[in-house]
Amino acid sequence: MADTTSKSYFWKGFRDGTPFIFVAIPFGTLFGVFATEAGLNLLQTMTLTATVFAGAAQFAALQLLQDQTPTAIILISALAVNLRMAMYSASLTPYLGAAPMWQRAFAAYLTVDQSYASSIIQFEKQPDMSVPQRMAYFVGSVTPITPLWILATYLGAVLGTRIPESWALDFALPITFLAMIGPMMRTLPHVVAALVAIVVSLFTVGVPYNLGLLIAGCAGMIAGAQAELIAERRKART
Repeated sequence: MADTTSKSYFWKGFRDGTPFIFVAIPFGTLFGVFATEAGLNLLQTMTLTATVFAGAAQFAALQLLQDQTPTAIILISALAVNLRMAMYSASLTPYLGAAPMWQRAFAAYLTVDQSYASSIIQFEKQPDMSVPQRMAYFVGSVTPITPLWILATYLGAVLGTRIPESWALDFALPITFLAMIGPMMRTLPHVVAALVAIVVSLFTVGVPYNLGLLIAGCAGMIAGAQAELIAERRKART
């Protein structure tokens, strides 16, 4: 019975993650095209997308490569962009931390914006789920995305510049994050973090090597954390 229930949660996660393929496909294709333009060969492109498996960090590294940015800055920027995965992991630990080590390692590799966004909403909505059910849902939410992301990257790398500019594949990046962020703007700290990050990013647009985005991200996290602390203190007083 437990296996059957876990399977049903896997398919629920699969259904919840399926809409993201409409941005994962052009997003992955665009990365393949950009990687080719940046001078990476097919093997390098596929190795990068399969091992890093984090579109935002991959795009950031490629952009900096094209700008002939020093290697140290590229590595720091890519790691900083991916630092949000550490926050995702900390947020998921109360729900998945009791799973076997191999499952947690597998989940760590599959932790991306889409799987986190879908899973954390489901886990908070239904806190009585068992650990196997949560893990099944988590894996299900990323299952439709992973193979298509890798396949789309391959197609983009192979097709390269033959894809017409009129297809405007670059719409996928902002649409992806808007689709994930929108449903998560449920509390005042979330809204504060987003607004502060937006404002700071506008003021730091001239910072070299796109480091203004990192500054804005840090400012947003600090503002959100402070807003949450203030809210908790107010609750404690009442």
